[in-house]
Amino acid sequence: MKTILIAIALIGAQFTASAQYKKAALQAAGLTCAMCSNATQKALKTLPFVESIDTDLNTTTFILIFKPNAKVDLDQIRKKVEGAGFSVATLKVTANFDQVKVENDTHIPFAGQTLHFMNVKPQVLTGEREVTVIDKDFVSAKTYKKFSAQTKMSCYATGTMADCCQPGAKPAGKRVYHVTI
Repeated sequence: MKTILIAIALIGAQFTASAQYKKAALQAAGLTCAMCSNATQKALKTLPFVESIDTDLNTTTFILIFKPNAKVDLDQIRKKVEGAGFSVATLKVTANFDQVKVENDTHIPFAGQTLHFMNVKPQVLTGEREVTVIDKDFVSAKTYKKFSAQTKMSCYATGTMADCCQPGAKPAGKRVYHVTI
């Protein structure tokens, strides 16, 4: 019995290790000086899943390296930037995919979350791939409007799973992150 439980635990550990976020490139909007960048970096460092941060002052980009096997919350990243007085201009997340089949306008379970892929061709994602978060508070109003026209699913407007999104897409109210490649 113990052998079976250990085997199940190892399989589960391998599954979570193969479906995870590795790092993110965050471009903040509204930064005007080194002190602004410093305030944002200090706020981001308080996130429990961030291992380290590199900063490029010329492009106001922060490279966040995530702790291995940590549960990453993209909304917490946005909230830390906004709490420092700025906004997210772009968030590109590098994730480790393990034979994940994606198609346009579909929901995919990933790392304990739901990703809604938009404006993508059917493909199988393997290894590290970068996806861009395109939710309302992660892109400009113009970009958000452009992607709004490309889906009929209500989750893009609400950011949460709704019964009308896809058959079997439960529970309603669960956060959905909209991404593109």
